[in-house]
Amino acid sequence: MTAAAAIPAMATQPSVVAISNVCLRTATADDASAIHALIAAHVAEGHLLPREREEVSVHAYRFAVATREARVVACAELAPLSRDVSEVRSLVVSDEARTLGIGHNIVDELVGWATSSGFQKLCAFTHAPAYFVQFGFSIVPHIWLPEKILTDCHACPHFRRCGQHAMLRELHRTTEACVPLAALHD
Repeated sequence: MTAAAAIPAMATQPSVVAISNVCLRTATADDASAIHALIAAHVAEGHLLPREREEVSVHAYRFAVATREARVVACAELAPLSRDVSEVRSLVVSDEARTLGIGHNIVDELVGWATSSGFQKLCAFTHAPAYFVQFGFSIVPHIWLPEKILTDCHACPHFRRCGQHAMLRELHRTTEACVPLAALHD
């Protein structure tokens, strides 16, 4: 199974978490415009790279979104970089929702998705490394993530002068996620 094929399987699992009248769920194609608008509104802060609306629409199922009163107030994407490595990408929490702990819940959700999808590593590129350290990520040299360099960095206008920190977390599958050896033999 390819990494890209692993993501749709996780998106079919219902995931709804209530946080102070906020609903955390897997995005659908209907959320693409709202996700794109949220990302675009925060690009000016200098912590996000812009995303094309069409790209967000095609990959909407890879996003976790938080909604409040039927409006998307936060999002993040679990983007596969290889069979073993996925990335937390485009993590955005709207200004009015930043004190509710939504970002924390979204990152926890994406860690769960990545683990259950069989990824061995989860990375993030950020200007705020301390935020990801609380989730078990460590700062690593960018060259430790050649999948990211080949997928995105080489085409980035900030390549070779990137101000972001590369963050990495090793993922460990639980025994419940493993197939018992006896099941492999009939």
